[in-house]
Amino acid sequence: MTSSAFHQDDVSRRVQYLRVLMLGFGAFIFNTTEFVPVGLLSDIALSFSISPAEVGWMLTIYAWIVALLSLPMMLLTRNMERKTLLIWLFVLFIVSHLLSVVAWNFTVLVISRAGIACAHAVFWSITASMAIRVAPQGKHAFALSVLATGTGLAMILGVPVGRIIGQYFGWRMTFASIAMIAFIIMLVLFRFLPKLPSLFSGSLSKVSEVLTNRILLVMYLSIFLMFTAHYTAYSYIEPFLAEVGSVSAPLITLMLLLFGGAGIVGSVVFSYFGETKNTVLLLSGIVAMSGSMAVLLFVSGDLLGLVISVLLWGVSLMTIVLSLQMRVLKVDESASDIIMSLYSGIINVGIGAGALIGGQVIHSIGLDNIGFTAAFIGAIGLVVVLLLLQHTKTRIA
Repeated sequence: MTSSAFHQDDVSRRVQYLRVLMLGFGAFIFNTTEFVPVGLLSDIALSFSISPAEVGWMLTIYAWIVALLSLPMMLLTRNMERKTLLIWLFVLFIVSHLLSVVAWNFTVLVISRAGIACAHAVFWSITASMAIRVAPQGKHAFALSVLATGTGLAMILGVPVGRIIGQYFGWRMTFASIAMIAFIIMLVLFRFLPKLPSLFSGSLSKVSEVLTNRILLVMYLSIFLMFTAHYTAYSYIEPFLAEVGSVSAPLITLMLLLFGGAGIVGSVVFSYFGETKNTVLLLSGIVAMSGSMAVLLFVSGDLLGLVISVLLWGVSLMTIVLSLQMRVLKVDESASDIIMSLYSGIINVGIGAGALIGGQVIHSIGLDNIGFTAAFIGAIGLVVVLLLLQHTKTRIA
């Protein structure tokens, strides 16, 4: 091989990594906008003279739009070339944020968030398969980990920075900043992404084929149970730490930062071992996450114990999600967009179910029992996964 040929190969590989990283930045900005209103509820409520509880409906509506529209929106765009579709999603995302910036009442703000949620629903239906397609050879796990890292960074960096911007310059500037960053990411993706024809093959009968695949449905049940378990406890982890653990506000913030950072560690672990030790990561992750939630009450008065539990919880959640995501993508690569749109929708259903169950637990048997309930759901998920592994025909390490 000549020196110039080697240099060209090297450049090509760097461009491949750049494409994956920019999709990861896309994941960061899409997840930041989903999470960031949590830190701006009081400011938004004040500007529209409504209560924070009323503003909270904006979060609920967002999650359920993503859940309900993931599959329909994906089907509407099933024949579009993927790069073109992604760029149009960014346009909708940016325009909707600009509408958030100028929203003259709360109804308009909710409408703008609905537009963002529609873009979100399709984004997560197509980006996992796109990242895998543009990644360097043998780096599929790395590509998925980059997307997961973008999600983790949104939790530990996007939300705090968004809140700081909102506190100093107003919540509208937070949404304006997100729009500006999204515009830059869109330009880079437009420049460096190759044309990616849709992998959708056949007709709409592919949907019924996917929905009747028993192995895939069990995988979906597994991810639903995992997210339900997680959000049963995590949705109320802040009041739990404050009221049950008597943890100070700064330490609660630190705990949440540690959780997000642990998720990034989990994605790095998966990038190294996801291809070869998928089953080990999946099973150990479920056991570790369920165990971490089960002991929350017992370690609530011990700072070191809390830190260890939170770190283990964050790492294990990420390895579970990525392990199951890799498995569902391997079921039928020709239907990856359908599979991932359903996957994204089911995650959001799990988020809603977990928050609902956690709230009922608090009202019925007390805040201190959310960890036990979450762990019980996680144990059910473990049984389902064991049954899946026993009967699956998809050979993954």
